[in-house]
Amino acid sequence: MSAATPTSQHPIMPTSQLSIGFGGMPLSIQGRPPEDVGRKVLQAAIDAGMTFVDTADVYCLDEHDIGHNERLIASVVRGRDDVKVATKGGLRRPRGAWTNDGSPKHLREACEHSLRAMGVERIWLYQFHAPDPSVPFEKSVETFAELQREGKCVHVGLSNVSVEQIDAASRIVTIESVQNRLNPYFRESLDVAAECGKRGIAFLAYSPVGGGRLAKKLPQFDVLQRIAKAHGRSVHAVVLAWVRTKGPTVVPIPGARTLEHALDSARSVSVALTPEEIAEIDTAEFSRA
Repeated sequence: MSAATPTSQHPIMPTSQLSIGFGGMPLSIQGRPPEDVGRKVLQAAIDAGMTFVDTADVYCLDEHDIGHNERLIASVVRGRDDVKVATKGGLRRPRGAWTNDGSPKHLREACEHSLRAMGVERIWLYQFHAPDPSVPFEKSVETFAELQREGKCVHVGLSNVSVEQIDAASRIVTIESVQNRLNPYFRESLDVAAECGKRGIAFLAYSPVGGGRLAKKLPQFDVLQRIAKAHGRSVHAVVLAWVRTKGPTVVPIPGARTLEHALDSARSVSVALTPEEIAEIDTAEFSRA
């Protein structure tokens, strides 16, 4: 397999217009708001400048609800050229569990289902949700390359991968984005974010404020309270600003179930941390207990 030819310009690299995106998952999993509320939250996020939206076929309750988040997002963004939507394939939701399936058969079926759910002819960015230990990684990635060649998607991305896996995938297809977890509690992808910056690959940071219980713990940390007070913003906005400092191509993609949280995340782009503030957060300990 010959190496893919790199593109000259990656389409979702951070710019003054794209320094934050919206993660759709909370609007469709357990604890989700009513659909009309979900649409209002998403519309508010987009209107506030979060014009990159991330979803997945498995952002739903179980296998009978596949595509819920994709359909919800499509109902808001249909016909809007200014909003870019990325989705993923490679997981299943049997009885509400999260399981891997990176087989070519499943990936092709998932792609077709996502195209129908989103009401589009081509997916703008199609991401491999997570490597499947039971399927050779390269075999899964080759399926995404085939889907791209067939016109099913414009760009290909990866999620939950290492630098070595980015190398392996890049020998098969041009990788435009990598989506890994990154927040003060979990920093295992700092090296991946830095490497993506060197290569001009967009790094989409999911769970950038910790997600769920851990996000609610952030106000307990004095360092964040002090910095937030100095900037007149929330501790969550400060954390999103910190995540953005971890590479020139980092785009945090926080989720939200309420208008308040969506708008707070959007406003975080105005927070510019000083080198001293970044260092304080870098060296602080964020207990997950």
